[in-house]
Amino acid sequence: MSVDYIVIGGGIVGLATAWRLQTMQPGYRVCLLEKEPEVGSHQSGHNSGVLHCGLYYKPGSTKAVLAVRGIRQMVQFCREANIAHEVCGKLVVACDDAELDRLHKLEERGRQNGLEGIQFLGREAMLEREPNVGGIAALRVPQEGIVDYPAVCRELRRCVEANGGDVQTGARVTRLEQLGGEWVVTTTKGDFNGRFLVNCAGLHCDRVAGLAGEKRETRIVPFRGEYYKLAETAEGLVRHLIYPVPDPQFPFLGVHFTRLIHGGTEAGPNAVLAFAREGYRKRDVNLRDLFDAVTYPGLWRFVAKYPRMTALELWQSLSKRRFCKALQKLVPSIRVSDIEPGGAGVRAQAMAREGELIQDFCLIRRPAALHVLNAPSPAATASLAIGEEIARKILSEK
Repeated sequence: MSVDYIVIGGGIVGLATAWRLQTMQPGYRVCLLEKEPEVGSHQSGHNSGVLHCGLYYKPGSTKAVLAVRGIRQMVQFCREANIAHEVCGKLVVACDDAELDRLHKLEERGRQNGLEGIQFLGREAMLEREPNVGGIAALRVPQEGIVDYPAVCRELRRCVEANGGDVQTGARVTRLEQLGGEWVVTTTKGDFNGRFLVNCAGLHCDRVAGLAGEKRETRIVPFRGEYYKLAETAEGLVRHLIYPVPDPQFPFLGVHFTRLIHGGTEAGPNAVLAFAREGYRKRDVNLRDLFDAVTYPGLWRFVAKYPRMTALELWQSLSKRRFCKALQKLVPSIRVSDIEPGGAGVRAQAMAREGELIQDFCLIRRPAALHVLNAPSPAATASLAIGEEIARKILSEK
């Protein structure tokens, strides 16, 4: 049976897209294909669970617009579905005068993006909220929070199926072909036919686009983010979320502290090249993925542009003591004995041949197809808004 839409990828963006296509076009048939046994198995289930409200992003950018809209939609969705979440707020901490100037600019950016309740805190006011924090001032962002994203994925799957959609797990796509005005999608679970193809394959989105005939001008380069967790005896050091002021010279945010929705506190992540697109452990190696990354000129141009940062991130990956030193910038009293090995996630980072990281969402529309070729953070937070945007883009160009 042929369907109206085939969505490839059962992460949170693919699930949200399938659901939005159903709700915005009642009666249309949607089939979602996921290669893993369960939905939300990769980026959606291996992140810190933060609800990002759009503080960092350039005003007017797709990231900023969708983050602000998306966090409101996500909180409402979680309330209605009784999914664990908490709008606990966070502090962005300036550690010196140079960061203080950037903090003021960040405050202005947040206000331009429509964030509510942002508050600049001096040292004393900052310590009232986080007694162990370092630095000289902070920005309080009350709209930030934490959530159970795997539960969101499960609920979205239920919504898609309740609306008559078909969610096929264990269906890895191996071939795409257009025949007679529709797509024939060959998978490890059989063939599926549909009039319109939506590629939300995350860590493998560039390869799926290649199967559909797209040139891989940008490449997904996987970066593993490694976390420690606070030992039970040290959990009192952090009450909420504590983040650094971003350094514009570097493309990654840096380590921070994140409370988890089901208890505990994570510290991290760093950012190092993963030797597999699904390489959550240092020993995970996929030769195809590794060859794909190291033969891409963009990776080496990136390393040449950021040699100090690259070396530092690698050092932090190999040395617990060095990782702890980075954390001490935010919480000076933390000690090596206060942190234990935690989990890890892999970020599907789109990179240009020039070595630049693609920072904004990238949606490529083609006849009878749309490819999501970059969906970086805050994609999980903004997933319902991204799905809505994808559905609108498809409908507006029909």
